[in-house]
Amino acid sequence: MLLETLAAPVAATGMFTLAWTMIAVPAVMAGLLLLAGKLSDRWGHLAATAAVVWSFAIAVCLFAEQMMRPASERAVSAHLYTWLGVGHWTFEVGLLVDQLSILFALLITGVGSLIHIYSIGYMAHDARRRRFFAYLNLFIAAMLILVLADNYLVLFVGWEGVGLASYLLISFWQHKPSAAAAGTKAFVMNRVGDLGLLMAISTMLAMFGSSSFEAVNAGAAHVPPLWATLIGFFLLLAACGKSAQVPLQAWLLDAMEGPTPVSALIHAATMVTAGVYLVVRSHAIFEMAPIAQAAVVIVGTVTLLAGAWIGTSQDDIKKVLAGSTMSQIGYMMLAAGIGPAGYAFAIFHLLTHGFFKANMFLGAGSIMHGMNDDVNMRHFGGLASAMRVTFLTFSMGYLAIIGFPFFAGYFSKDHIIEAAFANNVVIGLCALLGAGITAFYMTRLMLMTFFGEKRWRQGVHPHESPKAMTVPLIILAVFSVGAGLLMNWWIQTWLEPAVGNHAHDISLIPTPVGWATLLVVAAGVAASWMVFGRGSIPDVAPATKNPVTIAGRNVLFGDQVNGFLFTHPTVATAKAIDTADVSLIDRSFDGAGRAFQGLSTQLRRLQTGYTRNYALTMLLGVLVVGAVLILSQLG
Repeated sequence: MLLETLAAPVAATGMFTLAWTMIAVPAVMAGLLLLAGKLSDRWGHLAATAAVVWSFAIAVCLFAEQMMRPASERAVSAHLYTWLGVGHWTFEVGLLVDQLSILFALLITGVGSLIHIYSIGYMAHDARRRRFFAYLNLFIAAMLILVLADNYLVLFVGWEGVGLASYLLISFWQHKPSAAAAGTKAFVMNRVGDLGLLMAISTMLAMFGSSSFEAVNAGAAHVPPLWATLIGFFLLLAACGKSAQVPLQAWLLDAMEGPTPVSALIHAATMVTAGVYLVVRSHAIFEMAPIAQAAVVIVGTVTLLAGAWIGTSQDDIKKVLAGSTMSQIGYMMLAAGIGPAGYAFAIFHLLTHGFFKANMFLGAGSIMHGMNDDVNMRHFGGLASAMRVTFLTFSMGYLAIIGFPFFAGYFSKDHIIEAAFANNVVIGLCALLGAGITAFYMTRLMLMTFFGEKRWRQGVHPHESPKAMTVPLIILAVFSVGAGLLMNWWIQTWLEPAVGNHAHDISLIPTPVGWATLLVVAAGVAASWMVFGRGSIPDVAPATKNPVTIAGRNVLFGDQVNGFLFTHPTVATAKAIDTADVSLIDRSFDGAGRAFQGLSTQLRRLQTGYTRNYALTMLLGVLVVGAVLILSQLG
């Protein structure tokens, strides 16, 4: 329990009074580009890029000012306005710029700026480029609301904004049925997670009387364990939806239908990391709910293995990277679930992953640019010489993700594996196995794409991408190499006031677990070379009866499982209700209507218009009434 070490935020002064412009500028620019329409086609992409660069510049200035402050004064709260008041509840809109949120702001705006610059070249010939950049700006603004909010209710606004923007971006090429379906699928599956967050916020309001981080952190120590566990599971459900964790992971690979910059933005530095941020930000709740905390560890462990499994069997280069994203986010969730011993390492790996995964996704886009938009690695081969810059920069990301010594992932992921072993040997072994599988499928990707014989389709002439695309690749490659070493020495100390700290020895000399990790990674690389590096690669994936390969190619049958458990029963229930509505309810009302119609027809026949008939009717009525009275007296 380290809640007492957390620093309370101070009021905003200096550059912190401009923190709101990080959100406002890209949000206003998105609205302007959408409203201006074709008038902004010529300059819209440049204005959108400038808006995100502004946000990045503000984030850098805030980070620099934080560095100059004492550790106890680095968390700054900026109240913006009172949203609404309901009964004894008052909902405020404010920003929290602390040690945790500023790192996310730097990552989102920094990598986001590079993705915007890259998109200028990548989307140069798209007729709707201005709209694409508007959606990118909207996404950045929503993500910044999510990570800079000082309470869960405002965080939820950003959370929903990210869901909307991701839908617009994934289905951007909606003329393709597969893209439209992928956007809808992502939107619907994320709504399941959103329900979890909404329920968590509602429970917080009932238990703490507020949704602010400060009130929740202060009250967490006094909440009954059952309620803390319930909130923890609601938050975990939300995290699974946004971060594509089992069992809400099925949308992630389909999301590759969007333009490649979208894949880099959503699956590297922003959307999929939101779940990790939510768990770490809510650490006070999870520390009071060990069952929910253990569930986070289990979900992260299962997902890191599931994502790696998927990555071994896909031929689409973007889907391999998507499976890799699942796996790496699983490592982060695992670390976040470990508790104080893992919070800093979860964020550390999140940051390094943002650099090397964005590098590789954009590298995949560069490959597609030179290969006439082909994504099948079985049609690649020999691209190392044809696309030298793309090959070299992609290689830096590859070495970082497998944990090659002194590259970014070597530091961040190895810390998580060691923390996992310290927590539970079985979990540690699973994390170690995941590292070996990662080395296997990423080496497979490199061998099939850049080495071996040329398997290019007829009419394809690979060529290097323009500088607007290669310069961001070079910058991200530099961070893929050095970011781990730069952050390794201070990340724990920096985050301590925000999330607490559990001292972990930092050394360049590998520990026994570190040596074991290197051996497993080397074995994964060697096994991949034995399978894919020594012979020719067939143009079509060979048929197989291997259940492991079949499951991997079918994304572990996630769609089939969801269809069996949810989609088909829901459709069947809807059809049953519709049938009951038509055959029972509708017919009942229709039958009653026909009965009254028939009765009225018969009664209408009594209205003849003849006085003698009415007189006879009255006489008969009198006789009946008289008979009834006489009989009642006799009885």
